[in-house]
Amino acid sequence: MPAPLPLAVSILVLGCALSACQSSAPPPVAAVAAAPVVTALPTGTGCGPTIARTQAIVAGDVKTGDLSAAVGTRFSADLDKAAGACAAGREGEATSLLSAAKARYGYR
Repeated sequence: MPAPLPLAVSILVLGCALSACQSSAPPPVAAVAAAPVVTALPTGTGCGPTIARTQAIVAGDVKTGDLSAAVGTRFSADLDKAAGACAAGREGEATSLLSAAKARYGYR
């Protein structure tokens, strides 16, 4: 006895769908972007080099697009305040300003 028409159509559709999954050409491979060039970060201890390292990281993040330019500008302004306190010999204040800026923008 022949199969009912809806079952036969279902089997035909299923067979077509399965054959579509078996393509002979592999899917295209997306191009991988080159890793950004890592430059040496400022070294040393104390508030000056610590603030400079953070500023270099922020500049790199803006350059790669991981941080918007507008946010990078605001972050840099906050870091400039910390650098000013550091240059004036107020290391505790500079460290506190740096910590607050990093927390505000999600940096550790």
